Amino acid sequence: MNTNNNTADMAGSFSGRSSRRGRLRKFFQDFYLVIILIFLYAPIVTMMILSFNDSKSRTLWGGFTTKWYTQMFESPAIMEALYNTLLIAFISALAATILGTLAAIGISSMKRTPKNIVMGINNIPILNSEIVTGISLMLTFIAFGISLGFKTILIAHITFNLPFVILSVMPKLKQTSRYTYEAALDLGAGPLQAFFKVVFPDILPGVLSGFLMGFTMSLDDFIITHFTRGAGINTLSTLIYSEVRRGIKPSMYALSTIIFVTVLALLLITNFAPRDDAAKAGSKRAGRPETGGKQNDNEMAGKKRIGLILRGPGFKKGLLAAASFAIVCTVCAATYIRYASQSSNELYVYNWGEYIDESVIEEFEEETGIDVIYDLFETNEEMYPVVEAGGVAYDVVCPSDYMIQKMAENGMLAEINYDNIPNIKNIDPEYMEKAESFDPGNRYAVPYTWGTVGILYNTKRVEELGLNPPAKWADLWNPAYQGEILMQDSVRDAFMVALKSLGYSLNSTSEAELKEARDLLIAQKPLVQAYVIDQVRDKMIGGEAAAGVIYSGEMLFIQEEAARQNLDYQLEYVIPEEGTNIWIDAWVIPKNAKNKENAEKWLDFLCRPEIAKANFEYITYPTPNKGAFELLDEEMQNNKAVFPDIDSLKNCEVFEYMGDEVDSVYNELWKEVKAN
Repeated sequence: MNTNNNTADMAGSFSGRSSRRGRLRKFFQDFYLVIILIFLYAPIVTMMILSFNDSKSRTLWGGFTTKWYTQMFESPAIMEALYNTLLIAFISALAATILGTLAAIGISSMKRTPKNIVMGINNIPILNSEIVTGISLMLTFIAFGISLGFKTILIAHITFNLPFVILSVMPKLKQTSRYTYEAALDLGAGPLQAFFKVVFPDILPGVLSGFLMGFTMSLDDFIITHFTRGAGINTLSTLIYSEVRRGIKPSMYALSTIIFVTVLALLLITNFAPRDDAAKAGSKRAGRPETGGKQNDNEMAGKKRIGLILRGPGFKKGLLAAASFAIVCTVCAATYIRYASQSSNELYVYNWGEYIDESVIEEFEEETGIDVIYDLFETNEEMYPVVEAGGVAYDVVCPSDYMIQKMAENGMLAEINYDNIPNIKNIDPEYMEKAESFDPGNRYAVPYTWGTVGILYNTKRVEELGLNPPAKWADLWNPAYQGEILMQDSVRDAFMVALKSLGYSLNSTSEAELKEARDLLIAQKPLVQAYVIDQVRDKMIGGEAAAGVIYSGEMLFIQEEAARQNLDYQLEYVIPEEGTNIWIDAWVIPKNAKNKENAEKWLDFLCRPEIAKANFEYITYPTPNKGAFELLDEEMQNNKAVFPDIDSLKNCEVFEYMGDEVDSVYNELWKEVKAN
């Protein structure tokens, strides 16, 4: 009896321990899953919540609103990008589905060894990194002289989607029986009729799955589109990318939310859509017969089924489907022609983000009848390889001083015929003289804006830290600024700060001096909150940092925005005592420009005093146009943050191009700074 009790107790104890272990295991499994979901979806949920925040702040809740969604749908740029995205996704998915289905049928008829080889080749792009595919396609287009644009994006997306369609259709083809197809032929059906009546219904789930997969992947693709798009065309992903780099806007939260919800819905449809009974029956019915008797039985059964199918009332449905397909193809073809066709009166412009008044572009188009295709870049280093590659033949580009020198020395620029630009007389001779430091003889460049690089600081925040207002670059290495400094995410600008603080020239070519500057930037990193570009002004206005390195041209906007928001602190700008960079951005015409005459009309138009004034009021960067300066009111002319005195520029230098070898040294050292 005791033995039995002991056994029972041991069994109960063992069962209890097993139960506890099972509960503990389940707890850790659930906990792990929750952690994964939090890491994956918490940022997305945060973004979705912010899309309904009435305030632009990312930290303060200003109340519920849908105005960012309204603003999004009212934006012509977003609507155009949405149209492009849907169109490219649909056409590429449709084309890839047709081609992929045909390819799958051909592959399925191969013998085992060649089939395995072909499927292995098909799987390589799927396993390959998207960036490799994107760059490869871009280089292919450039090698064959195909200008980047709508057509190249479409071709790239079809190429990208094709392997996935083949992979979706192949399993369904394996499930079909060739004997039903042969039975249909025996009953008098033509090959096409037999295929669409017998084979196609069985593989339809795979075809639809391939289409939805291709559509979904094209819908949210960025990398392939980024490398194969040309000027003047954006999809939602590339638009979000370009907008975010210039400063995060709440309307981008709304747009990203819609994209996420749409893609999620499509994925759910793709993966969880119920299969109809006919498809299930077809799957069960598919298989290779093992004996001759069974084969004959299958053939007889197939003939009976085929007879019913061929005599069925599907003619009207077939006509309706054919008509729908024809309409879709017509719309797609018409749209493709719209984007693929080249206008004879165009101007391809490549400029910095938010660096021109859009009304100026519209006025130019109305006056001249020239269609402006406008594209954006963020840094000189981003712009240069694009122009050098020649995938898009831009007619006018707006680089900075040192980059203009580099482009000229590498034979990338066309000389400007100033006879076609009579308004060049409005550019102050002082700036034409300064431009000769990077453009000897003023052969290639027309000055557009100028300015300095300095320190913008929050007076209240600096006081709270117990510091005096910054007056030197060296002040940005004060340990009290930990996590409070915004640095420029630009090689030359960042090294300029370090070199000037060390007492060196910002155009230093000494490797020892550059390494010393690198070490200084690495030592500064604990103090740096972020490396940014245009976001400096928004972060400083929002009170997110104590000091930031900024271009002087941002000051007018900052002053106006601070006054509008009635901030309880002031934002002041100072040119450091060690000196700084005085920069000039200018328009140039690339050597491969196809519309040089239109480009010179554009330059002459921008040199008009009233046009230059409109641009200044929009971008708030100082203008070298003396006619435009004279049109400004006296208060603006005397604003030293925008138009500093010459005396404050005595230690300032213009960036110079120092050769590819020195550029490589700068870039490698900058990588080391960012990596540490």
